[in-house]
Amino acid sequence: MYVTDLAWYCARTKPKHEHIAAANIRRQLSLEVFHPQLRMERITKRGLVRTLDPLFPGYIFVHCIIQKHLDSLRYVNGVSSIVHFGDRIPSVSDRTVDELRECFANGEPMIVEDQLRPGAEVVLGEGAFAGMNASVLKVLPAVRRVQVLLEILGRPTTVEVERRIVALEKNTMADMVPLLAVPQQIRLRA
Repeated sequence: MYVTDLAWYCARTKPKHEHIAAANIRRQLSLEVFHPQLRMERITKRGLVRTLDPLFPGYIFVHCIIQKHLDSLRYVNGVSSIVHFGDRIPSVSDRTVDELRECFANGEPMIVEDQLRPGAEVVLGEGAFAGMNASVLKVLPAVRRVQVLLEILGRPTTVEVERRIVALEKNTMADMVPLLAVPQQIRLRA
């Protein structure tokens, strides 16, 4: 059963290929694609890294007449399949996509602030203390520094470090869900 109206549909992508699939659909089929992304910070072996992560890993939204584009969408590089349930290919409501788009001004990634607060468990990403876990004592926004409590030589020691090298220990998508549920305008006021 196919629908002949223009609507939003969800395409499943190959792992970590959301951006590739979105670019190929735009270029090859000239279709509108919505691929919401989050700008986050992570601690890696190389230190603090800023990443772009998809809001919906493995999925993108495509605006099309599914009957007309189904076969060509299936063969776009990066696309695994079109989300379907048996013979039925559900559409995503325009309202749902519009509400999501409001959170991503001009298609730009949403910046996910890690909300450092006293008591938060963090990891230091660079310098002499790289890779060490610490607890936040104070956030000093005026000087862009953070006062943390480190255990050095078996003793708790207070150290002040640059804000840019500090990341929350738990900074995964699952940890951010409660924060992302709050409308962006409210988060900006806080």
